[in-house]
Formats: sequence, C-alpha cells, structure tokens
Amino acid sequence: MGLFDIFKRKDKTEPKSQVAEESTNAVPLSAASEVSASAEKVASAQPQSAATTQAENVSEAETSATAQSEPQSQTQIAKPDVVEEQTSAPTSEASSAANSVAEPDGNGEESKQPDTSSQAPAENSTENKYEQGLAKSRTGFGARLNALLANFRRVDEDFFDNLEEALIESDVGFEMAVSLSDQLREEVKLQNAKSQQEVTNVIIEKLVDIYEQQGKNEDNHIHLAATGPTVLLFVGVNGVGKTTTIGKMAAMYQRHGKKVLLAAADTFRAGATEQLQVWGKRDHVKVVTGPDQGDPAAVVFDAVKQAKDENYDVLFVDTAGRLQNKVNLMNELAKMKRIISREIETAPHEVLLVLDATTGQNALTQAKLFKESTDVTGIVLTKLDGTARGGIVLAIRNELHLPVKLVGLGEQVDDLQAFDASEFVYGLFKDLVKTND
Repeated sequence: MGLFDIFKRKDKTEPKSQVAEESTNAVPLSAASEVSASAEKVASAQPQSAATTQAENVSEAETSATAQSEPQSQTQIAKPDVVEEQTSAPTSEASSAANSVAEPDGNGEESKQPDTSSQAPAENSTENKYEQGLAKSRTGFGARLNALLANFRRVDEDFFDNLEEALIESDVGFEMAVSLSDQLREEVKLQNAKSQQEVTNVIIEKLVDIYEQQGKNEDNHIHLAATGPTVLLFVGVNGVGKTTTIGKMAAMYQRHGKKVLLAAADTFRAGATEQLQVWGKRDHVKVVTGPDQGDPAAVVFDAVKQAKDENYDVLFVDTAGRLQNKVNLMNELAKMKRIISREIETAPHEVLLVLDATTGQNALTQAKLFKESTDVTGIVLTKLDGTARGGIVLAIRNELHLPVKLVGLGEQVDDLQAFDASEFVYGLFKDLVKTND
C-alpha cells in the first residue's frame, strides 16, 4: 500500500463526517432504534420538536459515554528495548540562576516557554494533532489549488505553468514543482479527468507518490546508544527553537525513565544559558554550563565526562547559531564533534538540525548550508502549527534527502511528535481529496 491509500482507509473508518450533517452526533444502531420507537410513542402526545429534543438528549449521552471511553494518546518517542529505572532526578548547581533569567537579544530564540508542570498525556490523538497542526498549511494549499482550478477548462501548457506557480508558492520547492509538472504531462488519469475534483485527486496522488519515492529507505527514528550515554547534538540558526526543542525532548525522555543531562554550549547568545536552565529547572534536569563568551567545546567536554561518570542515559547538547559567522560557527561545531567522538567513540549518535517551518524556503537554504558543513542525521521542524508553509517538508525530502524526525505541532510538550509520513500527508491534504471507495 502506498501513502495515498491513507485517504481511502480514513474515508472507510471515518464516515461520521457525512452523518454529522444530518445529526449533531452519531448514535449506535441499537440506541437509534430505541430512540425511534420512543419518538413514535411520544409523537401522538407531544409536538414533533419535543420528540426530536428527546432523541438529541439520548445522542448527547451516547456521545459523552463514547468520549469518556476513548483512550488517551501517548507521546511518540523513540525508546530503547530496555528502560533503566531512574531514582531521584539530579539537581543543577546552576538552577538558582534560573530565577533571574536574562532576556534574549533580538536575534535570540523565543523566550516564551510552555508550561510543563502538568505532565498528563495529551488529550488529542496523534492523528488529530497532525490535522490540527497542519490546518493553516492545508487551508493555504487548498486555496491556491482552488484558484488554479476555478476556471479550469482543459489540460494545456497554461495549466501546467499555473500549477508550477501554485506549488512553488506553497513551498513544495522548485524542483518538486517542475518534477510533478513533468510527470503529470504523461499522466493518463489527468488527460481523462472531467471535473475539478478528478483533477485535484490526480495532482495530489502524483505529489504524494513522488514524495513517497524520494523517501524510500528513509530512517526517521532517533537512535540511542546500545550502552553508555546517548549524545544528541542540536544545530541550527538562532531563533528556530533549538533550546525549546531540547527542553521538550528532555521532558519526554524523562517520562520514559531516562536519566537526562543538558549541556548549554551556546555561550555567546545573551540569555541562552539561562533559558536552558529554566527548562532544566522545570524538567528537574541538571544543566552543565560555562562562562559567558567562554569556549563551547569546554562545556561539551565537561558534559560528556559527567554523563559517563554519573551514568546518564541521554545528553542533549545545545549549540550556537550565528550563521553570519558561518566559518567560525562551523569550526566550533567541528571541534565539539571531535571532542564528543574522542570521549565516546560512536557519538554523537544524532546531529539534529532544527528548522523553523514559518521561514519556508529560507529553512531549505539553512539546511543546505548546514548539510555542507556538518554531518546532519535528521531534521526537527518546529512551529508547523503557526504557518501555511507545511509544504516545506516535501521540499526537504526531495532536495536534501534528509529525514524529518520530529515535528512541532503546537506549544505544549506533547505537541512535539515523532514524524509520521502518512499522518502528515493526510493532515496536509485531507480536505482536498475525495475518494469513491
């Protein structure tokens, strides 16, 4: 089965969207029969509206009971086969500094932090998170496609030119847009399409097929060390959400019983260390720090040594992101990687590039620069819920061949989700594809 088949599966398992137009909530057949019989008995003595009200009350009761029985979702996070038991959470010597946090400068990362004091499981399922998080992207893509097809008459060169323009504006990337246009020229289904909906289905099916082909053998998992500490190195420009992503991941890994350590290796940005300390305090995780304007590699060395000596499971390393000083930045990253590898031969186990989805094609440019200079193993795409540029995921796979491993679909800790290609595709195009199966 291909990725596009998710629309057929979802249509079969979610027929309630059509029923919702006729009734506020679906009622089980047995309950519906009882309501119908009751309504017939009451109809002779009561106005029709009263019988309807009674049926709606039964429907609401059924819906409420169903909602209470639905299981809550679990955070999707890579877990090793064996989870070590964690005793008391370590405390940071630098945690006291978290009470007086310096404000980041104009180029700093966002200072707003979600409240992580409540660690209850997310109420929404993974599917709903994707659907809600991609709502803006879905609406934007749909509007462009509808505008393209508003005056659709026939498939000709003007049609393909306009299609390429609409796709590029949707941030799927120039190469992806041209590739799709070229393949559609030979698509028999498109030549035989008689309606706007048939044209839409063919375009999206081909887009999904290309995306799926480009992702063959792609590894979206976060890899943990078989023994000893796992080192996850985070890179990316200032403001994309590296520190916030680390804080959320630290909280999630702690929930799974991991002993977590943070390294504040961004020693140059004002407020960077303090921001990570705030997350450390909230997550009850120790943070290894150094002096302002100090050597980031020294912080990394201390953190790796401590992770080994005190048997930590996971070490998260925050780094600087001054792209305007590209040479110095890349030299710093190379030095940190050498130190990590010297202390732990197989580390770093992941080099995760954090990108801000709201920047669209600029994110793609950043990814190309970091990929040229460091061995990026995967991408964390943040702020997808706040942008109409979700199509950037398609461009990343098509042009960079880097796996997206995590996506930010909201501000809460549980809104950082392991990337699921099927749910992403469905969340991006669900309102546009109509199947007859």
